[in-house]
Amino acid sequence: MRQALITKLEQVARVLIYCGGILVLIQAFWITYGVFMRYVMDSPDGMVTEATALMLVPVAFFGLTYALARDAYPKVTILTDRMPSSLRAVVQRFNLLVMVLVGLFFSLAAGEAAIRAYHSGAASEILLWPRFYFWVPVAISLIIFTFLALVKLLSWGETPSGNAKE
Repeated sequence: MRQALITKLEQVARVLIYCGGILVLIQAFWITYGVFMRYVMDSPDGMVTEATALMLVPVAFFGLTYALARDAYPKVTILTDRMPSSLRAVVQRFNLLVMVLVGLFFSLAAGEAAIRAYHSGAASEILLWPRFYFWVPVAISLIIFTFLALVKLLSWGETPSGNAKE
C-alpha cells in the first residue's frame, strides 16, 4: 500500500518537474524576445523582467518533490560514511523527519499565502497578474513534497524507496 502511494507521488513529482521545464522554456523564449526587442528593435518590453522573475518562484519549487523522489539532494557524507549502518539509518531517518517538519511549515505558509492572495485580489505591480497564480503551484509542490517525505519516513525499511537498504 505505501509502496503504491510512493509510486503515485513519484509520478506526480515527474508531472511537476515537466511543468517546471515548460516554465523554463517559456522564460527562455520570453527573455530572448525581450533581448531582441531591446537591442534589435530598440523597443524594450516592459513585461519581460517582472514576468520571468515571477515565474522563477514556481520553477524553484516544482523540482523539490522530484529531487526527494530521486534522492538527489546534495549531501555531505564525510561523517555518515564512517558511521555504522544502524547509526547511519537513524541519521537518515532524522533527516527525513526534519524534511517533513520543514515541509509542513512551508506547506502551511504557502497554502495560507495562496488563500490570502486569492481573497485579497493582490496582483503583481506591472503586469497586474493575480499573485495567487504563483502561490498555488508553490503550495501544491510543497504539500506533495511533505506528503512524500512523510510516507517515506513512515515506510522506512519496508521498501528500497525507504532508503534503509543501502
